[in-house]
Amino acid sequence: MDQVALGIVGFGIMGERLVRTAFPHPAVRLAGVWDPSPEAAARLAATGSGAPMLADAEAVIAACDALYIAAPPAAHLPIARAALRAGRAVLLEKPLATDLEDAAKFVAEAEQAGARAAVNFPMASSPAVAQLSAWREAGSLGTPRELRITADFARWPRGWQQDAAGWLARRAEGGFTREVVSHFLFLTRRQLGPLELLSAQVEYPEGEGAETGITAELRAGGVPVLLSGSVGRIEADEVNSWTLTGSEGAIRLRDWSYAERLDAQAGWQAAPDALANTAMRPQVLRAQMDKLAALTRGQPQTLATLREALEVQQVVERILAA
Repeated sequence: MDQVALGIVGFGIMGERLVRTAFPHPAVRLAGVWDPSPEAAARLAATGSGAPMLADAEAVIAACDALYIAAPPAAHLPIARAALRAGRAVLLEKPLATDLEDAAKFVAEAEQAGARAAVNFPMASSPAVAQLSAWREAGSLGTPRELRITADFARWPRGWQQDAAGWLARRAEGGFTREVVSHFLFLTRRQLGPLELLSAQVEYPEGEGAETGITAELRAGGVPVLLSGSVGRIEADEVNSWTLTGSEGAIRLRDWSYAERLDAQAGWQAAPDALANTAMRPQVLRAQMDKLAALTRGQPQTLATLREALEVQQVVERILAA
C-alpha cells in the first residue's frame, strides 16, 4: 500500500520531535513543512529528513494526504478547516482552539461531515497505558474507588519549552493545565468515562502569566477524582502521576511512562518492560503515525477523537476560570 503523504504546519517543539523520532516510517512519508519562523528551515534541514520547507500552509495542504497541525492554538481551527475542505485528513495538537465556542462548533461541523480528524493525545498509543488496561482487565484493580492526578513543575514553561515561552507562559493560550494536565484528563476519560467538574481553585501570578497552582475535584464515570498541580514547589524539573485505587489494589502511571502496580508487601512495582519517557516516546509517536495512516485510509484506529478532545478542553477551561 502506498505511503500516506504527511504535511506539517508548525515546526516548533512538537513538529520537530515528531520528525526526529517517528521517521523514517513505513506507512507515512514527509511531504512538506511550513513554519513562519526564519529559524525553522534550518532546524528542518538539520533533521536530515529531506522534507522541504514549503511557502505557506496552503502549499502544505496541497502536497499532503494528511495534515499535522502543530502551530500555536489560535491557528488550529482556521488551518484545520482549510485542510478538511481540501479533503485531507487532519491531526491537531491540543487544545483545539482558544475560543471554546468555536471549538464546539468545529467539532459539530466535522462530525456531521464525517471528517477524518483526530487530536494528538499520545497516551492513545502508550504501551504504559496499555499495561494499565491489561492489569484492569485481569482483575488486579477490582472496582475503581478513587483517582488522584498530580502534576508539579520546578518552572513553567519547562526548560526545553523556552523557544515557545512567548505563548506557553501566558494565561491566554498557555499554562500547564492545558499543556500537561489535559493529557491525564484524556487518560481519565478513556479509562473511566465522562468527566464532571465539581469544584476548582486556581492560583495566578500578577499580570498575564499562566497559572502557578490548581486543585480540583471531579468525577469520571462516577469515580471521584482529585487533581492538583503546581509550579515552583519542587526541585525536579517535572513530576507527575495518575493513581487509580480500587477494591482489590492500585495501579498508576508515573512520570508519563512508568506503569506500576501496588504490591501489598513490596510496594509499587514497575512493569517488567517499563521505559523512561525519552526511550518510550519513539514507540508512541510511530504508533500515532500508524493510526494516522489508518485514519487517512478510512480504517479503524484509536486516536483521540475531536469529541474527546473537546470534552477535555471544556473541563480544563472551567478549571482555569474557577
